[in-house]
Amino acid sequence: MARLGDAGLGQMIGDQRRECNREFGRFVEQHYTRWVADEEDSPPLSVDVVPEFVVPYLEQGRQVFFIVVDCLRLDHWMVMEPQLAEYFNVKRSYHYSILPTATPFARNAIFSGLFPKEIADKYRTLWHEAQDNEYSLNRHEHQFIDDLVRDMGVALKPGSHYVKVLDTSEARKLTRRVPSLGKWPLVSVVYNFLDMLVHSQAQSDLLKEMAPNEAAFRALVQTWFGNASLFETLKGIARTDAVVVLTTDHGSMRGTRASVVYGDRSTSSSLRYKYGQNLRCEEKDALLIADPQAYGLPSTGLGHSFVIAREDFYFVYPTQFNKYQRRYKGSFQHGGISLEEMILPVAIMEPK
Repeated sequence: MARLGDAGLGQMIGDQRRECNREFGRFVEQHYTRWVADEEDSPPLSVDVVPEFVVPYLEQGRQVFFIVVDCLRLDHWMVMEPQLAEYFNVKRSYHYSILPTATPFARNAIFSGLFPKEIADKYRTLWHEAQDNEYSLNRHEHQFIDDLVRDMGVALKPGSHYVKVLDTSEARKLTRRVPSLGKWPLVSVVYNFLDMLVHSQAQSDLLKEMAPNEAAFRALVQTWFGNASLFETLKGIARTDAVVVLTTDHGSMRGTRASVVYGDRSTSSSLRYKYGQNLRCEEKDALLIADPQAYGLPSTGLGHSFVIAREDFYFVYPTQFNKYQRRYKGSFQHGGISLEEMILPVAIMEPK
């Protein structure tokens, strides 16, 4: 569509997408608690990624590079995938992110195979130690995936390897190390670059100018990947006989409509979801989760709730509403219910 350059057709497709997101939101809200209660009757969720897509290769004795690119939208993967066709046979599957579509919840669910409530119950000390900083909730991913694979009956000898790539020097170091990682049957890698780009875009006028819409953001990701250490790392893996399982924890949504939310000083700060005590929101714009446990989420006590934005809404407090409405309009966020945040790629790549 972006290549056609037909503004009228683009407007029509955009209207259809907005209607699809409204219907998708209704569908998710109607069925989500049933998916949590009965995983046999659900689409593949975050908790199913490792059991369904990683463990079968480990059981075959294959080395697996399990790569999680934080905040990778499906359309972003679709401009990255053709660049890998020279090196891999790529089979694309899909999974749904759990709610909220945010790293502390969805990525932990991927690595542990558990919903956040189950993580809080099983790893009570680890979870509660991290409550003061929601992003520290992802400190234990290596332990989570080791426990999950072991509980599924797979012995990893001599163990597994885990790398979190936060900057370019770590990314280049991993690229150089690929040939020396052959002894590990499972190598898990987390790339945070796209998530950092999304958060930076919301705060940076320059990035808003470079990526003012979805087509421009997609083009930016395509250019980044073609020159990224991640691409070089994948080319290095293609020279081995390992299989790559590449996925993400959530996508992102361009927020265009502000919605008032009411909370207190303890309320979390994200723009597409919030949790805390006695939250209130505009019912037409957001899902209020008064019973977190029904959604597989932990509860810290009476009155604890979540609000999750629908469609392309983002939350703004009534104090200085106009200021923050202008600041965040057009920025890419995550945590809500949308096609772009929830329906995610799982790429199975075998070297040619």
